[in-house]
Amino acid sequence: MTSLHDAVTTAELAPAAYEPLLDQVSIAVPGGHWSSTELPSGIRLVAVEAGGGPVEVRLTVPLGDAAGYWHPQGGWRRTLPADWEGRAKVSLVDALATGCLFDHAGATLLTFAAADPVPEAHLRFGVSEETDSYVVQILLPPSAEPHRLLFVPRSPTVATAMRALRGWYAAGTDAMPVPEGARTPVYSTWYAFNQRVDAESVEQEAAVAAGLGFGALILDDGWQLGGHGRGYAGCGDWRPDPAKFPDLAAHVGRVREGGLRYLLWTAPLLVGPQSEAYRRWAPTVPATVPGAYVLDPRLPEIRRHVVGLCVSLVREFGLDGLKLDFLDEAMVHAGDGGPDVGRAMTVLLAELRAELEPIRPGLLLELRQPYVGPGMAPYGNMLRSFDCPADSTANRVRTIDTAFLAVGGAVHSDMLLWPPEAPAHSAARQLAGALHSVPQVSVRLTRLPEEHLAAVAFWLGQWRRLSGTLLDGETEPGRPDELYPVVRAADDRRLLVSVHAEQVVPVALGRFEELVLVNGSAADRLVLEVAGPGGSAELTVHGPTGRIIERSRLTLSPGLHSLPVPRSGLATLTSLEGTA
Repeated sequence: MTSLHDAVTTAELAPAAYEPLLDQVSIAVPGGHWSSTELPSGIRLVAVEAGGGPVEVRLTVPLGDAAGYWHPQGGWRRTLPADWEGRAKVSLVDALATGCLFDHAGATLLTFAAADPVPEAHLRFGVSEETDSYVVQILLPPSAEPHRLLFVPRSPTVATAMRALRGWYAAGTDAMPVPEGARTPVYSTWYAFNQRVDAESVEQEAAVAAGLGFGALILDDGWQLGGHGRGYAGCGDWRPDPAKFPDLAAHVGRVREGGLRYLLWTAPLLVGPQSEAYRRWAPTVPATVPGAYVLDPRLPEIRRHVVGLCVSLVREFGLDGLKLDFLDEAMVHAGDGGPDVGRAMTVLLAELRAELEPIRPGLLLELRQPYVGPGMAPYGNMLRSFDCPADSTANRVRTIDTAFLAVGGAVHSDMLLWPPEAPAHSAARQLAGALHSVPQVSVRLTRLPEEHLAAVAFWLGQWRRLSGTLLDGETEPGRPDELYPVVRAADDRRLLVSVHAEQVVPVALGRFEELVLVNGSAADRLVLEVAGPGGSAELTVHGPTGRIIERSRLTLSPGLHSLPVPRSGLATLTSLEGTA
């Protein structure tokens, strides 16, 4: 038989004895053994070990009506890969060993996750052409204690299964507190300025942002010496560029006095050859980020350096927090036979939180995909989508993907970007795409036309009004392979439905006092299919800039109804009354 690492397909691996696990899922642990416990939540907890050596776990499930497979590194591939192409390497700062197979009705066929999100793991997954089944192979490192895997029974939707996993992680995690500052819209300088920032210009934008309803500002790359050229060769010293910020502390104070919390961008593991830090640390690893090397967090002196750096920034400049970038690049040190990189990062980040919280009550720390999984919950409270400038679809998809397993922290969009010459509905579409997360915006507010400013003010106002439902309600986005064209968020009294494709939207009116409809599609209407007895309601329709274009009372009998909601518009139905 082909060796474990050389096998092209799982059918080439040495035979293994499979045993039933749950539903139609079977498990094998070649060279080891496993035991299973059913938890009160219904989740199955499986312990696996192999006598202190590396652990291999194989899973198989009949294909049935399988439609797609979701995992944190899936990107745009959400359909069914073949087992000769499905691969993932994960760790604390790069996703999580988890996956979910679902069918065309959206129900799950297999949902699993590593209970411990820290150790490095390798996964192989996909359709086995030889056995007409879906297979997953998980390779885990040697451990003195058994590795534990979580399995969620068949669920009606992927989101339902993920809620079960999220609940399990949350119960055992010391998540970082999430103050109100982590749940407020953010103005970022990155796309608006790139590296061409200066104190006066940023303060002008901050004044407009505070008036529009933003609650925080992030000064991104470019504030520091060497911050130019879109590369990172000057990173490492993290001192302000005096030509841009002659007195950074005073600048931060003025912005904070204007009503915004203030966060500063840093990439504390990066060291470029133009910095003094480069000569001090003399890194030997390849430059994995353009122009910069990555410090090894497994070294105690590196951890002390990083913690001391971040503490000095917050203390010296009076910051509310930090945007911690490029932490995933630490994985360049993985696989060299040394200690686990993820374990080292937990030590570094725990020390960082412990040092910073006494200095700044209500501390804000932003993390970014892919290091936003449940294992990072103790170390950050703002979980941002990976960069997707001007892409409202990617922002919607990535924020929902992050929210599936976000424990504690508030999920944030990538910074919204649009050109000032775009029509107002295009600007509003960016805001609608980020609706199910905390919106971050990065355009030159001082250069926007009035109708764009009106759209920003309206949508941020609506987001603030609806944020309890959006962030804390139960969200159902549908199938991952369809890219979540209709997303529902509900609490005890309100249902919000954001629609991003031209399709019929089923709704049931009886349970809710308010129905909010967001038209993120390219059509100037929304088509509802009312179930049950129907009802009557007060309808208010807003255009992209917030202007009210219709107020009426209507009766929604069972069946199809076309509502005149313009593209990038919003409709509210209140005083819902049954007709039965």
